[in-house]
Amino acid sequence: MKYEEWMSCLPEKLWDVPLTKLSIPGSHDAMSYCLDITSPLLRSESDTFRLLDGVFCRFTRPAIYRWATTQVQDIVEQLTAGIRYFDLRIANKQNDSSKELYFTHVIYTHATVIKTLQTVASWLESHPKEIVILACRQFEGLDHKLHEEFIYSLKKIFGPKLCPSNELQLTLRSLWTSGYQVVLSYEDPQSVLHHVELWKSIPYLWANKPDAEELIQYLELRKQEGRPGGFFVAGLNLTAGRCFIASHPRTSLQTLTLKNWNCVRKWLEDQKPGDERTSLNIIAGDFIGPVPFCSLVIALNKKLL
Repeated sequence: MKYEEWMSCLPEKLWDVPLTKLSIPGSHDAMSYCLDITSPLLRSESDTFRLLDGVFCRFTRPAIYRWATTQVQDIVEQLTAGIRYFDLRIANKQNDSSKELYFTHVIYTHATVIKTLQTVASWLESHPKEIVILACRQFEGLDHKLHEEFIYSLKKIFGPKLCPSNELQLTLRSLWTSGYQVVLSYEDPQSVLHHVELWKSIPYLWANKPDAEELIQYLELRKQEGRPGGFFVAGLNLTAGRCFIASHPRTSLQTLTLKNWNCVRKWLEDQKPGDERTSLNIIAGDFIGPVPFCSLVIALNKKLL
């Protein structure tokens, strides 16, 4: 399969299956490949950590970079690899008069939000049968005015590609017919109420564990509760707390992810999309390039035939 066009390459029998019932590969903290190690910490970071970073930045900054970087491929490479769900954490820098928006994960990125989304729109122009789900989240430092300006920019960038949240036929065939290519999830309830182009926040199942077996145990427990009715994300990303990081000075999130990959892979291969109680939908991971993540997630759709 040509993964940059995997949706259009699916068997015709799957063209009428709702996207909420398909297996879709996603990128956790999709923009962390371009973190700016010289940028300030996010406002939400604790005062204690801010003090440590100010005094011992020679030690804290390399550690932040090792553990906050979750991807190594840029946005176009991720699209080409088959990623169709993007976890995008957005913020306005404190005391930044330009009102420019950046992506974040502990610190800010070099890449700006508007320019990156313009790149996504350009990619979609040349891939008219691919659908992406953009999960805009957190919005640190955005007031009502900045939200409205950002939403205006989103509408301008994607235009008629934006799928309205009241769309009933959310299948590949119906989206292709309508020309919709972007489902825009927006983690601000007030904005969602006033803009039909915005979808409510998509639930993300996050284990918050540094070990694959604990991650799998958490996801199995959540599966037994039954899948939500709409889109939802099962996060295969491992998470290390600061005590773990301090006690593993030669480890990074990438080495931890690769070390646990075989265990995660075996579990992933046993999963199934669809409308059953324990079915999965969007499956998000870290370092989607160094491991065969997309191919495994996309292959799960064969189980629906």
